[in-house]
Amino acid sequence: MTEPAAAPAISTAQPEDFFQLLKPRVMSLVIFTAVTGLVVADGEIGWLSAAIAVLCIAVGAGAAGALNMALEGETDALMRRTRGRPVAAGRVKKNDAMAFGAILSVFSVMLLGMTTNWLAGGLLLLTILYYAVFYTLLLKRRTPQNIVIGGAAGAFPPVIGWAAATGEAPWQPWLLFLIVFLWTPPHSWALALYSAGDYARAGIPMMPVARGARSTRLQILIYSLVFVPVAVAPGLTGLGGPVYLAVSVLGGAAFLALAFRLWRSRAGDQPDKAEAVGREAALYDVRAEAKPARNLFAFSILYLMALFAALLVESLTRTMSL
Repeated sequence: MTEPAAAPAISTAQPEDFFQLLKPRVMSLVIFTAVTGLVVADGEIGWLSAAIAVLCIAVGAGAAGALNMALEGETDALMRRTRGRPVAAGRVKKNDAMAFGAILSVFSVMLLGMTTNWLAGGLLLLTILYYAVFYTLLLKRRTPQNIVIGGAAGAFPPVIGWAAATGEAPWQPWLLFLIVFLWTPPHSWALALYSAGDYARAGIPMMPVARGARSTRLQILIYSLVFVPVAVAPGLTGLGGPVYLAVSVLGGAAFLALAFRLWRSRAGDQPDKAEAVGREAALYDVRAEAKPARNLFAFSILYLMALFAALLVESLTRTMSL
């Protein structure tokens, strides 16, 4: 007599777990840069279409995050910083996360294409595939240049926003793309300098793991020297006004000062405080030697937000004065 088949396991996932699959922190930056691109473009898009476009870009970014977590569940489980994520912690099954990400991908791309234009929809599709397939599957575990090449995924939102508003993608949004693209390596490597043990355990060849802390600090300085002039460029080309120019120059000077201080430091030469005792820690709980890396990481977020905020405020001010 055969035994009855075991009942399928009941999922314990909560709505909050699926929300976390969307990487809400990353999504907030995506939304902000996309809105800036959409507003600065000054297109003929209506407010309802604009709202739908922003929603689609946000959902598309979340879909890419869900696919990334589904594909990296086992790797995330090895890292202090990511082992609490829904798939890594076992609260959401890999297949469920994949299905969730795939459905949101199709929904966001199709709705954006139908309500605005297919250039914007195509760019959103490219962004999702670039992050989930090209970066996550092909780059991340194969090269220390993973974050350099893969950073393009996070740089597309202002271009998508601009395309949604105008149906075009001229040089201006690509300058915004370049700002985010060049910002990503110093931002990410600063974090990696005091999280190198995490990446090493997971087998991810981030720059500090593959090339060492000293080389990473030098590359952060080099990228910063390239990034800051590009960040100032919108203020010199007419894309940004005097407010943007002031923010970009003053903030850029501070960015370079922090990068130079990091280059001269010993950040990353020793394991961070949490790794030394094997416990969880916040992103900012680091050894004294690693504080220059932490400071650049924190300031880089503030600087990027200030750049796009200045563009957004200037554009809205011009619109309201007409």
